[in-house]
Amino acid sequence: MSLPRRSLSPTERRDWLRLSRTERVGPITFRQLLRRFSTAAAALAALPDLARRGGSAKPLAPPSLQRVEDEIAGLEHLGGRFIAWCEPDYPELLAEVEDAPPLLAVLGTPALLTRPCLAVVGARNASLNGRRLAEKLARDLGGAGFVVVSGLARGIDAAAHEASLSMGTIAVVAGGADVVYPEENRDLYTRLVASGAVVSDQPLGCEPRAQMFPRRNRIIAGLCRGVVVVEAAPQSGSLITAHLALEQGREVFAVPGSPLDPRAQGPNDLLRQGATLTENAEDILRALRPLHAGRLAERKPHDPFGEAPPPPVDEKQLEKARAGIRENLSLSPVLIDDLIRHTGLPPGVVMTVLLELELAGQVERQPGHRVALIP
Repeated sequence: MSLPRRSLSPTERRDWLRLSRTERVGPITFRQLLRRFSTAAAALAALPDLARRGGSAKPLAPPSLQRVEDEIAGLEHLGGRFIAWCEPDYPELLAEVEDAPPLLAVLGTPALLTRPCLAVVGARNASLNGRRLAEKLARDLGGAGFVVVSGLARGIDAAAHEASLSMGTIAVVAGGADVVYPEENRDLYTRLVASGAVVSDQPLGCEPRAQMFPRRNRIIAGLCRGVVVVEAAPQSGSLITAHLALEQGREVFAVPGSPLDPRAQGPNDLLRQGATLTENAEDILRALRPLHAGRLAERKPHDPFGEAPPPPVDEKQLEKARAGIRENLSLSPVLIDDLIRHTGLPPGVVMTVLLELELAGQVERQPGHRVALIP
């Protein structure tokens, strides 16, 4: 079953961008607000009261209309546009992910996002053999009809992009879509904008920071039917992408390597955990055929527009519930379903209080329907 798709009007797009760029409004909270208030404009109007009720010392301030209009115009000036997750060009697999970005900034060819995608990722300090294998895998996967997705890093990422540029490749970047990082890949970036696509969920001009790379990795994994890891040291970003792919129900493929090479430790460990051993593109294609022929047809993506908004909650009931919910929260994440069961409160009451606390900056909503106090 496919997501019901509709195009946003210019005014709706502006409101979506304002809401998504508001402090403390992450992707999951964005969806909760839309479900509750139906439109981004109504959610924006409700933010100050929600944050106040959650105990915020200062009001939430969405970016100004001028600021978001300038960002939309700036992206259009570069030949790009924003795609919202309710629109036809938003990648269907990514839209299934709980914390998919409400909007993607896309430079290049947006149509690539609607084609079947596979990620090829790996070490920045890749070996010559590793880069050659990444090139061959990317070229063969492109020839089999897949768009190759990677992160525009040096090493394996750059090799995968180069090899698949003529057939279709997408670079997901950690900073703004107009920011080239690393600088040594500027020429590759220019060719990606001309012949492939560059994707980001960050504002234009935003320089990449460490905390942005896990978000980039979530997008890479979410876009793709599977992730191929060629070389990766333990605890590297490529392994994070692989684990996120598993979390999202995607397939993971790993190229084995010598135990004497630290860059092989990551893929070898993935193989011990059940990843598909990969020596060539046929290993990937063979594994995907039976797994995805039926599974993709059975997918039922989460559709917040199709859910009825929660019923109104009495303020007196909320006031009694707030203290009990806070007492059951800690710095360690807790499942929202467990919180509902333990407190015995109606789900609508718990979700409303959690929304207030999040907008007040007191709790953080995490993937997997978990919440935790912010230290």
